[in-house]
Amino acid sequence: MNIALPIITLIVGLAGGFFIGVYYLRRQMEKMQNNPEMLQKMAKQMGYNLNGKQMQKAQQMMKNQPAVPKRGQSRKR
Repeated sequence: MNIALPIITLIVGLAGGFFIGVYYLRRQMEKMQNNPEMLQKMAKQMGYNLNGKQMQKAQQMMKNQPAVPKRGQSRKR
């Protein structure tokens, strides 16, 4: 029992952290679709400087294809 409880707690914590992380990432991507400033900031952090036309194209791509498929869905190729 002294060994099993910490292992079970670790597994539950890792699983909970994973699902919280996925939820947070999905919410951030949804916010970025609606907020061009956030998208521009992310691009600059990655080393890209997007002009207006590139920004519109990036927003359109994000709206057309979700970044993280919802449960039970798969990405189309």
